This record gives sequence, structure tokens and C-alpha cells, in this order.
Amino acid sequence: MLSFFNTFRIVALLEGLSYILLLFVATPIKYLLNDPQYVKLLGMPHGLLFVAYVAFAILLSKDMKWNSKTLGIVLLAAVIPFGTFYVDKKYLRNM
Repeated sequence: MLSFFNTFRIVALLEGLSYILLLFVATPIKYLLNDPQYVKLLGMPHGLLFVAYVAFAILLSKDMKWNSKTLGIVLLAAVIPFGTFYVDKKYLRNM
């Protein structure tokens, strides 16, 4: 059975992967090849994963006793490419 913490790590990984695919694969295909199919395909799952990441981070911050600066870094990581991987390595992996 997955714990809340492990679920957050999985959501963070999937959110980061979906963001990278959206930015570096789907968007160039959309504008270089005039094919918006991949943006449409990845857009909704990424949006749901983003919302789930933010919600899990806020809920988990109480359990992890993160101060507001740490929570801000974790939330900011969701909008920076590769940011969720940094959060996993710096804040989550050693827990």
C-alpha cells in the first residue's frame, strides 16, 4: 500500500515528466510541424498532475514540517523544467 508521501513522489515524477514532454516535445511539434495533437494529448494530464502536485505539496508540508520558504521552493519547482526532480533529490529522497 502506498503511503501519502510515496504517492506525492510518484505524482511529482509524473508531473515533471509530463511538463518536460509538453515543453520539449509536444510544443516544438505543434509549432514546427503544425500538429497540435500532442499538446492536446499531454495538456490535460499535465494540468491534472500539476494541480495534484500543488495539493499534495500543501497537505504534505504540515506532515514534513516544512517552513514557508521550503514550501515555496517545492511549489515553485512545479513551474520550472526539471524542478520536481530537484525537489525529489533535495527534499524527498532521504525521508
